[in-house]
Amino acid sequence: MTNDNDTTPASGAQGLTPAEVEERLIDTVTASFAGCTDERLTQLMTSLVKHLHGFIRDVRLTEAEWTATIEFLTKVGDITDDQRQEFILLSDVLGASMQTINVSNQPYKNATEATVFGPFFVDDAPLIDNGGDIAGGGAGQPSWVEGVVRDTEDNPIPGARIEVWEADEEGLYDVQHDDDRVYGRAHLFAEEDGSFRFWGLTPTPYSIPDDGPVGQLLADTGRSPMRASHLHFMVTAPQMRTLVTHIFVEGDELLTSDTVFGVKESLIKNFEQQSADTPTPDGRDLAGQTWSRARFDIVLAPDGA
Repeated sequence: MTNDNDTTPASGAQGLTPAEVEERLIDTVTASFAGCTDERLTQLMTSLVKHLHGFIRDVRLTEAEWTATIEFLTKVGDITDDQRQEFILLSDVLGASMQTINVSNQPYKNATEATVFGPFFVDDAPLIDNGGDIAGGGAGQPSWVEGVVRDTEDNPIPGARIEVWEADEEGLYDVQHDDDRVYGRAHLFAEEDGSFRFWGLTPTPYSIPDDGPVGQLLADTGRSPMRASHLHFMVTAPQMRTLVTHIFVEGDELLTSDTVFGVKESLIKNFEQQSADTPTPDGRDLAGQTWSRARFDIVLAPDGA
Protein backbone atom coordinates (compact mmCIF):
# COMPACT_ATOMS: atom_id res chain seq x y z
CA MET A 1 0.00 0.00 0.00
CA THR A 2 1.26 3.47 -0.88
CA ASN A 3 1.44 6.14 1.78
CA ASP A 4 -0.38 9.23 0.45
CA ASN A 5 2.14 11.43 2.24
CA ASP A 6 5.16 9.72 0.65
CA THR A 7 7.09 12.27 -1.47
CA THR A 8 9.78 9.86 -2.64
CA PRO A 9 10.13 10.14 -6.46
CA ALA A 10 8.67 7.18 -8.32
CA SER A 11 11.09 4.75 -9.91
CA GLY A 12 11.10 4.02 -13.61
CA ALA A 13 10.98 0.67 -15.30
CA GLN A 14 14.68 0.14 -14.66
CA GLY A 15 14.46 1.13 -11.03
CA LEU A 16 15.84 4.65 -11.58
CA THR A 17 14.39 7.83 -10.10
CA PRO A 18 13.47 10.64 -12.52
CA ALA A 19 16.58 12.57 -11.44
CA GLU A 20 18.75 9.54 -12.18
CA VAL A 21 17.17 9.15 -15.62
CA GLU A 22 17.92 12.81 -16.38
CA GLU A 23 21.52 12.54 -15.17
CA ARG A 24 22.12 9.36 -17.13
CA LEU A 25 20.98 11.11 -20.31
CA ILE A 26 23.52 13.90 -19.72
CA ASP A 27 26.25 11.31 -19.27
CA THR A 28 25.18 9.50 -22.44
CA VAL A 29 25.14 12.66 -24.56
CA THR A 30 28.50 13.93 -23.30
CA ALA A 31 30.02 10.48 -23.84
CA SER A 32 28.90 10.63 -27.47
CA PHE A 33 31.66 13.16 -28.16
CA ALA A 34 34.40 10.76 -27.13
CA GLY A 35 35.39 10.15 -30.76
CA CYS A 36 35.98 13.83 -31.47
CA THR A 37 39.67 14.47 -32.15
CA ASP A 38 39.40 18.23 -31.60
CA GLU A 39 39.95 18.77 -27.88
CA ARG A 40 38.56 22.29 -27.86
CA LEU A 41 35.42 21.26 -29.75
CA THR A 42 34.94 18.38 -27.32
CA GLN A 43 35.24 20.78 -24.40
CA LEU A 44 32.78 23.24 -25.94
CA MET A 45 30.15 20.63 -26.79
CA THR A 46 30.42 18.83 -23.47
CA SER A 47 30.05 22.04 -21.49
CA LEU A 48 27.20 23.22 -23.73
CA VAL A 49 25.25 20.00 -23.16
CA LYS A 50 25.77 20.13 -19.40
CA HIS A 51 24.64 23.76 -19.16
CA LEU A 52 21.71 23.32 -21.55
CA HIS A 53 20.43 20.25 -19.75
CA GLY A 54 21.04 22.02 -16.43
CA PHE A 55 18.79 24.87 -17.56
CA ILE A 56 16.08 22.47 -18.77
CA ARG A 57 16.14 20.66 -15.44
CA ASP A 58 16.33 23.81 -13.34
CA VAL A 59 13.23 25.45 -14.84
CA ARG A 60 11.48 22.11 -15.59
CA LEU A 61 11.06 23.16 -19.21
CA THR A 62 7.89 21.90 -20.87
CA GLU A 63 7.68 20.45 -24.36
CA ALA A 64 5.46 23.37 -25.41
CA GLU A 65 8.07 25.86 -24.18
CA TRP A 66 10.87 24.08 -26.02
CA THR A 67 8.76 24.06 -29.21
CA ALA A 68 8.15 27.80 -28.79
CA THR A 69 11.91 28.31 -28.37
CA ILE A 70 12.63 26.47 -31.62
CA GLU A 71 9.94 28.48 -33.41
CA PHE A 72 11.47 31.70 -32.07
CA LEU A 73 14.96 30.76 -33.29
CA THR A 74 13.51 29.81 -36.67
CA LYS A 75 11.99 33.30 -36.95
CA VAL A 76 15.37 34.81 -36.02
CA GLY A 77 16.93 32.87 -38.90
CA ASP A 78 14.15 33.73 -41.34
CA ILE A 79 14.56 37.50 -40.88
CA THR A 80 18.36 37.41 -41.12
CA ASP A 81 19.84 38.45 -44.48
CA ASP A 82 22.85 40.27 -45.93
CA GLN A 83 21.74 43.55 -44.37
CA ARG A 84 20.28 42.37 -41.07
CA GLN A 85 21.84 39.93 -38.61
CA GLU A 86 19.11 39.07 -36.10
CA PHE A 87 21.27 36.44 -34.39
CA ILE A 88 23.86 39.11 -33.51
CA LEU A 89 21.00 41.26 -32.22
CA LEU A 90 19.80 38.36 -30.06
CA SER A 91 23.31 37.77 -28.76
CA ASP A 92 23.60 41.47 -27.97
CA VAL A 93 20.35 41.85 -26.00
CA LEU A 94 21.08 38.73 -23.94
CA GLY A 95 24.47 40.13 -22.95
CA ALA A 96 26.22 37.20 -24.62
CA SER A 97 28.12 39.46 -27.01
CA MET A 98 29.32 41.69 -24.18
CA GLN A 99 30.32 38.74 -22.01
CA THR A 100 32.32 37.22 -24.87
CA ILE A 101 34.06 40.59 -25.29
CA ASN A 102 34.89 40.63 -21.58
CA VAL A 103 36.32 37.12 -21.67
CA SER A 104 38.26 37.63 -24.89
CA ASN A 105 39.67 41.08 -24.12
CA GLN A 106 41.14 40.84 -20.66
CA PRO A 107 42.39 44.17 -19.25
CA TYR A 108 46.01 44.88 -20.17
CA LYS A 109 47.79 47.82 -18.56
CA ASN A 110 46.14 51.02 -19.82
CA ALA A 111 44.77 49.61 -23.10
CA THR A 112 41.44 51.02 -24.27
CA GLU A 113 38.49 48.84 -23.31
CA ALA A 114 36.54 46.92 -25.93
CA THR A 115 32.79 46.71 -26.31
CA VAL A 116 30.23 45.11 -28.63
CA PHE A 117 30.74 45.01 -32.39
CA GLY A 118 27.14 45.56 -33.37
CA PRO A 119 25.34 44.31 -36.49
CA PHE A 120 25.99 47.23 -38.86
CA PHE A 121 29.70 47.10 -39.70
CA VAL A 122 30.52 46.65 -43.38
CA ASP A 123 33.80 46.09 -45.20
CA ASP A 124 35.20 48.54 -47.73
CA ALA A 125 33.99 51.76 -46.10
CA PRO A 126 35.23 54.85 -47.98
CA LEU A 127 38.76 56.08 -47.30
CA ILE A 128 39.08 59.65 -46.04
CA ASP A 129 42.10 61.79 -45.26
CA ASN A 130 42.66 63.04 -41.74
CA GLY A 131 40.26 65.90 -41.18
CA GLY A 132 37.80 64.43 -43.69
CA ASP A 133 34.08 63.87 -43.15
CA ILE A 134 32.62 60.43 -42.47
CA ALA A 135 29.04 61.75 -42.44
CA GLY A 136 28.63 61.42 -46.21
CA GLY A 137 25.46 63.47 -46.22
CA GLY A 138 23.89 61.79 -43.18
CA ALA A 139 21.56 63.97 -41.13
CA GLY A 140 22.76 65.33 -37.82
CA GLN A 141 24.86 67.86 -35.96
CA PRO A 142 28.49 68.02 -37.15
CA SER A 143 31.03 66.73 -34.65
CA TRP A 144 34.82 67.06 -34.68
CA VAL A 145 36.57 63.98 -33.23
CA GLU A 146 40.32 63.80 -32.68
CA GLY A 147 42.85 61.75 -30.78
CA VAL A 148 46.08 59.78 -30.87
CA VAL A 149 46.69 56.04 -31.26
CA ARG A 150 49.45 54.77 -28.96
CA ASP A 151 50.67 51.50 -27.49
CA THR A 152 50.75 50.75 -23.78
CA GLU A 153 54.29 52.14 -23.54
CA ASP A 154 53.04 55.52 -24.85
CA ASN A 155 54.62 55.10 -28.29
CA PRO A 156 52.60 56.43 -31.24
CA ILE A 157 51.36 53.88 -33.76
CA PRO A 158 51.67 55.50 -37.19
CA GLY A 159 49.50 54.01 -39.92
CA ALA A 160 47.00 52.41 -37.53
CA ARG A 161 43.80 51.78 -39.49
CA ILE A 162 40.77 53.40 -37.89
CA GLU A 163 37.30 52.29 -39.00
CA VAL A 164 34.45 54.51 -37.80
CA TRP A 165 30.72 54.16 -38.31
CA GLU A 166 27.53 55.54 -36.78
CA ALA A 167 23.80 56.13 -37.20
CA ASP A 168 22.30 59.44 -38.30
CA GLU A 169 20.11 61.63 -36.09
CA GLU A 170 17.06 59.58 -37.16
CA GLY A 171 18.66 56.51 -35.60
CA LEU A 172 19.35 54.72 -38.88
CA TYR A 173 22.53 53.31 -40.38
CA ASP A 174 23.04 53.53 -44.12
CA VAL A 175 22.59 49.77 -44.59
CA GLN A 176 19.08 50.00 -43.15
CA HIS A 177 17.98 51.71 -46.36
CA ASP A 178 17.33 49.78 -49.57
CA ASP A 179 18.85 52.30 -51.98
CA ASP A 180 22.56 51.44 -51.56
CA ARG A 181 23.38 54.82 -50.00
CA VAL A 182 26.63 55.07 -48.02
CA TYR A 183 26.92 57.51 -45.13
CA GLY A 184 28.10 57.64 -41.55
CA ARG A 185 31.10 55.40 -42.13
CA ALA A 186 34.68 55.62 -43.38
CA HIS A 187 38.22 54.54 -42.60
CA LEU A 188 41.38 56.59 -42.16
CA PHE A 189 44.96 56.06 -41.01
CA ALA A 190 46.83 57.54 -38.08
CA GLU A 191 49.61 59.95 -39.00
CA GLU A 192 53.30 59.56 -38.09
CA ASP A 193 52.70 60.90 -34.59
CA GLY A 194 49.70 58.59 -34.16
CA SER A 195 47.18 61.43 -34.44
CA PHE A 196 43.86 61.24 -36.24
CA ARG A 197 40.91 63.57 -36.71
CA PHE A 198 37.67 63.63 -38.66
CA TRP A 199 34.25 65.19 -38.91
CA GLY A 200 31.28 62.99 -38.07
CA LEU A 201 27.87 63.41 -36.47
CA THR A 202 27.14 64.00 -32.80
CA PRO A 203 25.83 60.57 -31.68
CA THR A 204 22.17 60.36 -30.70
CA PRO A 205 20.12 57.57 -29.06
CA TYR A 206 18.25 55.14 -31.25
CA SER A 207 16.25 51.95 -31.13
CA ILE A 208 17.73 48.69 -32.30
CA PRO A 209 15.55 47.07 -34.99
CA ASP A 210 12.52 45.97 -32.96
CA ASP A 211 10.17 44.87 -35.73
CA GLY A 212 11.36 41.25 -35.58
CA PRO A 213 11.47 38.39 -33.08
CA VAL A 214 14.15 40.04 -30.91
CA GLY A 215 12.03 43.18 -30.63
CA GLN A 216 9.05 41.04 -29.63
CA LEU A 217 11.18 39.34 -26.99
CA LEU A 218 12.13 42.72 -25.53
CA ALA A 219 8.49 43.81 -25.51
CA ASP A 220 7.37 40.58 -23.85
CA THR A 221 9.97 40.97 -21.11
CA GLY A 222 9.32 44.66 -20.49
CA ARG A 223 12.65 45.88 -21.83
CA SER A 224 13.46 48.95 -23.90
CA PRO A 225 15.07 48.55 -27.34
CA MET A 226 17.00 51.83 -26.96
CA ARG A 227 20.76 52.13 -27.29
CA ALA A 228 22.79 54.85 -25.65
CA SER A 229 24.30 57.40 -28.07
CA HIS A 230 27.59 56.10 -29.46
CA LEU A 231 30.19 56.18 -32.21
CA HIS A 232 31.80 52.92 -33.36
CA PHE A 233 35.54 52.33 -33.77
CA MET A 234 37.61 49.40 -34.97
CA VAL A 235 41.36 49.99 -34.80
CA THR A 236 43.97 47.64 -36.25
CA ALA A 237 47.76 47.72 -36.55
CA PRO A 238 50.48 45.08 -37.08
CA GLN A 239 51.45 43.19 -33.91
CA MET A 240 48.63 44.85 -31.98
CA ARG A 241 45.39 43.41 -30.63
CA THR A 242 42.41 44.52 -32.72
CA LEU A 243 40.25 46.96 -30.80
CA VAL A 244 36.49 47.06 -31.36
CA THR A 245 34.83 49.70 -29.23
CA HIS A 246 32.48 52.71 -29.02
CA ILE A 247 32.61 56.07 -27.41
CA PHE A 248 29.48 57.24 -25.61
CA VAL A 249 28.09 60.71 -24.96
CA GLU A 250 28.50 62.04 -21.46
CA GLY A 251 25.16 62.96 -19.92
CA ASP A 252 23.05 60.61 -22.02
CA GLU A 253 20.25 59.30 -19.79
CA LEU A 254 20.46 55.88 -21.49
CA LEU A 255 24.02 55.19 -20.30
CA THR A 256 22.67 53.08 -17.45
CA SER A 257 20.13 51.16 -19.54
CA ASP A 258 21.83 50.49 -22.88
CA THR A 259 19.88 47.53 -24.25
CA VAL A 260 23.01 45.62 -25.34
CA PHE A 261 24.95 46.35 -22.11
CA GLY A 262 27.82 47.93 -24.05
CA VAL A 263 28.59 50.97 -21.92
CA LYS A 264 31.87 51.11 -19.98
CA GLU A 265 32.78 54.08 -17.81
CA SER A 266 36.12 54.65 -19.54
CA LEU A 267 34.39 55.01 -22.91
CA ILE A 268 32.08 57.87 -21.91
CA LYS A 269 33.38 61.07 -23.49
CA ASN A 270 32.46 64.74 -23.40
CA PHE A 271 31.00 65.83 -26.74
CA GLU A 272 31.41 69.50 -25.92
CA GLN A 273 28.76 71.65 -27.56
CA GLN A 274 29.99 74.61 -29.62
CA SER A 275 28.01 77.64 -30.69
CA ALA A 276 27.48 78.40 -34.35
CA ASP A 277 29.97 81.27 -34.21
CA THR A 278 32.78 79.23 -32.62
CA PRO A 279 35.63 78.78 -35.15
CA THR A 280 36.09 75.18 -36.27
CA PRO A 281 39.51 73.48 -35.82
CA ASP A 282 40.11 73.30 -39.57
CA GLY A 283 38.30 76.46 -40.64
CA ARG A 284 35.35 74.56 -42.06
CA ASP A 285 32.26 76.68 -42.76
CA LEU A 286 29.27 75.01 -41.12
CA ALA A 287 26.78 77.51 -42.52
CA GLY A 288 25.58 78.69 -39.13
CA GLN A 289 25.19 75.24 -37.55
CA THR A 290 26.12 74.42 -34.00
CA TRP A 291 28.62 71.61 -33.61
CA SER A 292 30.36 69.46 -31.02
CA ARG A 293 33.88 68.25 -30.43
CA ALA A 294 35.27 65.23 -28.60
CA ARG A 295 38.65 63.70 -27.90
CA PHE A 296 39.33 59.97 -27.89
CA ASP A 297 42.89 58.82 -27.29
CA ILE A 298 43.25 55.15 -28.16
CA VAL A 299 45.70 52.72 -26.53
CA LEU A 300 46.23 49.36 -28.23
CA ALA A 301 47.42 46.25 -26.42
CA PRO A 302 50.04 44.01 -28.04
CA ASP A 303 48.76 41.05 -30.02
CA GLY A 304 48.24 38.08 -27.74
CA ALA A 305 48.01 40.20 -24.58
